[in-house]
Amino acid sequence: AHRLAKRTVAMAEPIIAATVAVVLMGYGYFERHDVRRAEFYVLVLVAALGSAVLVPANHFVSFFLGLEILSVTLYALSAYLADREIALAAGMKYLVLAAASAAFLLFGMALVYAQTGTMEFSAIARDLVSGGAAHIWVLAGVAFMVTGFGFKLAVVPFHLWTPDVYQGAPAPVTAFIASVSKGAMFAILLRFFYQTGARDLHATLLIFAIIAIASMFTGNLLALFQNNVKRILAYSSIAHLGYLLVAFEAGGPIGASAGTFYLTAYMVTTLGAFGVIAALSSSGRDAEDIEDYRGLFWRRPVLATIFTAMLFSLAGIPLTAGFLGKFYTIAAGANSSIWVLLFVLVVTSVIGLFYYLRVVVALFSTEKIPTDAEHPLPAVPAMGGVTLGLLAFVLVWMGVYPHVILNAIRSAMSGLF
Repeated sequence: AHRLAKRTVAMAEPIIAATVAVVLMGYGYFERHDVRRAEFYVLVLVAALGSAVLVPANHFVSFFLGLEILSVTLYALSAYLADREIALAAGMKYLVLAAASAAFLLFGMALVYAQTGTMEFSAIARDLVSGGAAHIWVLAGVAFMVTGFGFKLAVVPFHLWTPDVYQGAPAPVTAFIASVSKGAMFAILLRFFYQTGARDLHATLLIFAIIAIASMFTGNLLALFQNNVKRILAYSSIAHLGYLLVAFEAGGPIGASAGTFYLTAYMVTTLGAFGVIAALSSSGRDAEDIEDYRGLFWRRPVLATIFTAMLFSLAGIPLTAGFLGKFYTIAAGANSSIWVLLFVLVVTSVIGLFYYLRVVVALFSTEKIPTDAEHPLPAVPAMGGVTLGLLAFVLVWMGVYPHVILNAIRSAMSGLF
């Protein structure tokens, strides 16, 4: 019991840390807006509670309870700036599609329960091992549950909400959705499919392989045509979840550890990227166009350097956490001989370099640099600046000395195997 409690706390630590970062970044952001700010912190804490319930869940009831606590608060957070029409549209789109995905998830749970007679993950595993895996109702239930997982992870073909919600939601809220929400969902994805044995079904591996390939290509190709930084990061997130599914497909302790390290690196990077967007946003609009970042290095060199580090990590450039995340994922895939997925990962990663470099080139551009009179930049709040500095430090630290994080991941995931 003591070891289980220790692992549960260890799994919740990244959720808590990421939530603290969002709160610190959100303080300065909402100070510039004429809205009631107290409700934002309440909603974020409730969403973090849902994520903390979701991550260690090993029963359908706790799984769905944590998911709904998280989802309902995200509806309100996405539309928090109600004076923006795009924010209301984002909240409504997320509400409708999330409700539909929850229905699929519940129906899948019901089918699995009807065949196995239990809602506990370990008990489901015993039934699958004894022959239930071949039953049509179990396969149908898992397929419906994949739909629910796919929506929350924003993988193809369940990704249509992602660019609109990322663009419409306030920057700190987008950071929370991209990091905490997806981190919690990937954690429960690993727990459910590993502990129930559903990952060993051939149909499960096939459908996740198709989703991974489609996500890597779709996310990277669509990002090439975007001029909105938030939408670029939205399509980028679709691709990165495809990379995460490659680690999931690799399986075993190596694949699970590689996927969790990649997820941790992605959470740090995403928080930093959206933190810079939040720091540069004004009361009227978020700093989301590429032109908003033209020549930023010559006006805010520290912010531009941090943003560049985050983009390099997303692109997988060495000495960043993102590079080691991809390296461990490729190593896990090679260990399992999933060569087609690895080939797609490498090719699409090269494609991704182009749209990341578009933003980096704008950051260091010396042409058409706007003056403070033409485009005034807000002052960076002290707490937000310190948070961004810490995220940049963690980013480089994980890319240079990853052993501490890897050991913590192996310890936290020891209960899965």
